[in-house]
Amino acid sequence: MPKITFMPMNTTVDGKSGDSILDVAVANDIPLSHACGGFCACTTCHVIVKTGIDSLSDMGDDEEERLDRASGLTLHSRLGCQAKLGKSDVVVEIMKEGTGH
Repeated sequence: MPKITFMPMNTTVDGKSGDSILDVAVANDIPLSHACGGFCACTTCHVIVKTGIDSLSDMGDDEEERLDRASGLTLHSRLGCQAKLGKSDVVVEIMKEGTGH
């Protein structure tokens, strides 16, 4: 069972392969915004993957296009609603809206 550590709160929770980062956050009361309800229509669930990016699902075209509009974009940016867990642990930093951090 993969674990996700959410930064900056340094909270680690269990996830299941195939669950999105957002699904795991919501199920564990982790404050990850999701204004569109997790349908890849906004960037409020933008996270920076610190470790474990290779164990996440591949990025689709919709996610890539949407991320181009996110503030604080990095090479390790993902949308929590689209990035699905594999078998390995992941560490993500939750971005604060509008700050790039």
